[in-house]
Amino acid sequence: MNASRIIFIVILAFFSVQSLFGQIKDEAFSAQTDPVKLIQLFPNPASEFLTVKFEYPVANQSKFTFRTIIGNEINLETEVIDEFEVRIKVKEIHEGYYFLSIQNEQSGLKSTHKFLKR
Repeated sequence: MNASRIIFIVILAFFSVQSLFGQIKDEAFSAQTDPVKLIQLFPNPASEFLTVKFEYPVANQSKFTFRTIIGNEINLETEVIDEFEVRIKVKEIHEGYYFLSIQNEQSGLKSTHKFLKR
């Protein structure tokens, strides 16, 4: 092989590896900022309480909206355990699927989660 071909292959390999690492970095960043991955709901299905756990300390500043599967808003009792965790009393609602919308204006967090009450 002549020198120009070797240089071309080395340059091509360099840019391919650099592109791959950039793609991995972008995917890791989007996974960190994806609201669904920043919030955990458990147990799901829930019978008495539903726990919402945040990766960052935003529990006190977050607004929770509960809706039935057909979109009717319902009021549920919430208790802030600490900056990372909220407990929601679901014991009194009927069995079925519900939506929990979480909004935090300071962090820009907006997400909706489905849970099952048994």
